[in-house]
Amino acid sequence: MLRLSDKYTQSLLAQPETGMGYQVADVTLKAGLKFRGVTIVNAEYVTAVQGCKGIPFTEPEIDKIVVTHEKLTP
Repeated sequence: MLRLSDKYTQSLLAQPETGMGYQVADVTLKAGLKFRGVTIVNAEYVTAVQGCKGIPFTEPEIDKIVVTHEKLTP
């Protein structure tokens, strides 16, 4: 689990939830790598990245977070 700072939480709080208490987003890193299907709980915690074990990035690596509300596949 990765806790996000106010740098991202304020923006996430201003956007609608995908479901009760969570958002699904795309996260683009400064290096250009993009992760789709990122689950963010309570606009503060990255809890899962679709197709990955664990969270494969740290907050300083993040360039942007875009809420997409995409449906996740099992």
